[in-house]
Amino acid sequence: MIELKTPAEVDRMHVTGRFVAEILTEVGELADVGVNLMDLEHHVRGMIKRRGAESCYWDYAPSFGKGPFRNVICLSVNDAVLHGLPHDYVLRDGDVLTADIAVSVDGWAADSARTVIVGTPAEEDLRIVRATEEALEAAIDAARPGNRLGDISAAIGAVAREYGYPVNTEFGGHGIGRTMHEDLHVPNKGTPGRGMTLKPGLTLALEPWFARTTDRIVYDPDGWTIRSADGSRTAHTEHTVAVTEGAARVLTRRDGESNT
Repeated sequence: MIELKTPAEVDRMHVTGRFVAEILTEVGELADVGVNLMDLEHHVRGMIKRRGAESCYWDYAPSFGKGPFRNVICLSVNDAVLHGLPHDYVLRDGDVLTADIAVSVDGWAADSARTVIVGTPAEEDLRIVRATEEALEAAIDAARPGNRLGDISAAIGAVAREYGYPVNTEFGGHGIGRTMHEDLHVPNKGTPGRGMTLKPGLTLALEPWFARTTDRIVYDPDGWTIRSADGSRTAHTEHTVAVTEGAARVLTRRDGESNT
């Protein structure tokens, strides 16, 4: 069932969203050459505990994945793009790191992701990160009342096409609110004018992610980490947004974050 949130409920989701933004800001600042992924995991665990929040990932057990997820953040490196299981890995110069997190505060969830480059960036890595950021802003701009769900998907796909990146549609955005995953799948490619009509109070996690040269994915033996099938590098950017009477309200925007 699709639940439209009241303005007061969206405000409560925004409280969670600001905390998620704080977490991702700190992770981006801490991610550096020589830092172990498990150090980042434990830092985030501490932030969640001090805030009195709840991880949406801990014990998450969907149809995919091997057993319940027993971490609070997804950390995916280089060709890994989704559901990266934190493990004993020390970041190296030039690594591409995606951090994806969802938490709940007082019963309301928010979900966001960002990709950062550790140390010295390669231009092609900067380019794919920029593409996901631009695709997300295009999706947010399309999330207006009267538009269709397909308009959001088409906006993401158009940016991918402009950059020359293929698009996987198995995993994409989703509804969010009282739980991390609510009804509605938002593919990262679609047809304008198709699908559900967007209405104020609809809350969505929009998450364009691309691999440089393939739309196919493979899973690690851990049953969670998803990688590009050809080993090409990846990027993933995500925000939780609420459809309003006008422009969408971004609930997980980080302080100082560019809109492009």
